[in-house]
Amino acid sequence: MTTTELDLRRTGFGPAPAAEALRDQPLRRVPTPFGPQAWMLTRHADVRRMLGDADSFRNGWTPADLEGSPGRDPRQLSGDRSGNLLSLDPPDHTRLRRLLTPEFTVRRMRRLEPRVVQIVDDHLDALERTGPPADLVAHYALPIPSLVICELLGVPPADQQEFQTRTARQLDTTTGEQERVALAAEALAYMQDLVGRARRDPGEDLIGMLIREHADVLTDAELVGVANLLLVAGHETTANMLGLGTLALLRHPEQLALVRDDPAAVPAAVEELLRWLSIVNSGSPRLATRDVEIGGTTIRAGELVLFHLPAANRDPEITEEPGRFDITRPPTNHVAFGHGIHHCLGAPLARMEMKLAFPALLRRFPGLRPAVDVDDVAWAGHKAIFGVESLPVVW
Repeated sequence: MTTTELDLRRTGFGPAPAAEALRDQPLRRVPTPFGPQAWMLTRHADVRRMLGDADSFRNGWTPADLEGSPGRDPRQLSGDRSGNLLSLDPPDHTRLRRLLTPEFTVRRMRRLEPRVVQIVDDHLDALERTGPPADLVAHYALPIPSLVICELLGVPPADQQEFQTRTARQLDTTTGEQERVALAAEALAYMQDLVGRARRDPGEDLIGMLIREHADVLTDAELVGVANLLLVAGHETTANMLGLGTLALLRHPEQLALVRDDPAAVPAAVEELLRWLSIVNSGSPRLATRDVEIGGTTIRAGELVLFHLPAANRDPEITEEPGRFDITRPPTNHVAFGHGIHHCLGAPLARMEMKLAFPALLRRFPGLRPAVDVDDVAWAGHKAIFGVESLPVVW
């Protein structure tokens, strides 16, 4: 099998057809763009089994552990893996996660909620003043989570556009290796400066809090890694959910009406959007530490494992008619935020932003509709986090 035989690019709401096809076949190995082949998990039970077994499947491997690897680490978002929870195993992961978790509890999110409401309202006001047509991605879906995560981390508003542009290029799978290295160096330098300023004068933001309370146990490299990961992951994911999720609701007007008119329906709607869209195709690749049987196949120690969340979340084993969008369906144990010790740290923040931003948009503009046919939507299939490049709307 060649790399071109497995096309996992998406051009619609559902998983890539190749991923859906894999779910109905025996477990198989697939090519990777960074070295050796890997086992691909696409069934819900198999994905949860693997993600829940951190002892058998390591995050903390290096390219040197992979036979035939060209030496590039696909998980690396900055110039140093320190502090990057995506590439750490216990006990380092456990220590850092324990320090960060208190900042992302539901209780902390309630304290942040009034500010998020203000940010949402400000952007709705700006949309209303400008008038239609408008690009919902550029003027609503992207800037709201971007501003929220900037304020959470203490990033000056003047730097917001710069990091948005850089992050978009880092997450673009068509970005060349040389540019990727340069972008990583830029991100590292920016974060080092941000952490250095916070060391001298810690503010009330997340980085300032970590320095005030844990300066003796956190190195600058770890603070840089934590800040870089949260900055990249904390805005691009929610931004794509807001853009793509709005398009999904516009394509299902009866579901849209429930989100707009019934506050009690909103939490379940967010969960169904997370399951049905599954904008994060995969998490960090894992390396088997021992022989493990999954789905009737033995994965040998030293072999690499990938997993495909969109296919897992549309597995018929977890819900009836998984391809149908239905915000009234019974709760599912979807894996849109992952599973196990690496379950997304920012899930409470993302859920809170979506619960506020979707109904607020639909109530402010009850006549909201796409300005282009769905066939003309520019899908961001070339990005590690799926979404739409733009969403022209009128009202």
